[in-house]
Amino acid sequence: MGALPPVIVLAGPTGSGKSALAMALAAELPVEIISVDSAQVFRGLDIGTAKPTAAERAAVPHHLIDIRDPRERYSAGEFVRDARALIDAIHARRRLPLLVGGTMLYFRALWRGIAALPAAAPELRAAIEADAARRGWPALHAELAVLDPPAAGRIHPNDPQRIQRALEVIRLTGRPLSELQAETRGSGDAYRWLAWALVPEDRARHRERLARRFDAMLDAGLAAEVRGLHARGDLDAGLPALRSVGYRQLWQWCEGNTTLDQARELAIIATCQLAKRQLTWVRSEALLQSLDADDPQLPAQIVKTSCGLAAEL
Repeated sequence: MGALPPVIVLAGPTGSGKSALAMALAAELPVEIISVDSAQVFRGLDIGTAKPTAAERAAVPHHLIDIRDPRERYSAGEFVRDARALIDAIHARRRLPLLVGGTMLYFRALWRGIAALPAAAPELRAAIEADAARRGWPALHAELAVLDPPAAGRIHPNDPQRIQRALEVIRLTGRPLSELQAETRGSGDAYRWLAWALVPEDRARHRERLARRFDAMLDAGLAAEVRGLHARGDLDAGLPALRSVGYRQLWQWCEGNTTLDQARELAIIATCQLAKRQLTWVRSEALLQSLDADDPQLPAQIVKTSCGLAAEL
């Protein structure tokens, strides 16, 4: 193996064909797939997260899927720890790590590092949530913009989990989250990255594809899947797992707050908004080379570029 062991990355927005391309690559190279998806880590969230099928997981080793119960949390810091250990273990098996997913926060944490942040403080989180219930999350985002402008610039006003964490860190440490994160180092120089982002060039066509994809998930039983999670009785809408796009909207249907048609429309809108945010992240990452997701020659192109890596193992 060379001085810097190789790692392949397939990133990009939801519905851009990453998983299918990963399986095509796995047919040609000795890869093991590491999921970079903040929702696929949760057991029971299967249809709406487009998890690989049982046959795909039997054909190619997949990692970081089904490793948490929906009651639990999984942080970017935990992902970095787990991903680095897996990358090294896969190299030790003389195979190629293939990171696949659209959770760009995880990629950024892996490449640039993540701060040694304080552990969650349940009482403080409850106080922040109570404040949000009174004033609304956009008001807390405005407060964050005063206390930590860089962090607020990266966090959407309707992203309660990240707003809450940024305010929590400030109140626990007295320092802005962005300042703490700037002090860390990542793994960007620890490996040789062949990192591609699949970018749909026709945005309107991509939005139509996302709508059809969500309808296909409903046809496959997504509503029943969410209803089953709701029936457990130990889960609530505030958990990270149930803030995932699609699950969040269908949970409201389970609660009787919307019709199924309304939940469907809201989920499709949220999916398109997620894809837009992911594209913004993709364009900001210097390590990523953007490729046309709709190019029929793309699989052959990536296989050809990557084929020499096997000789380095």
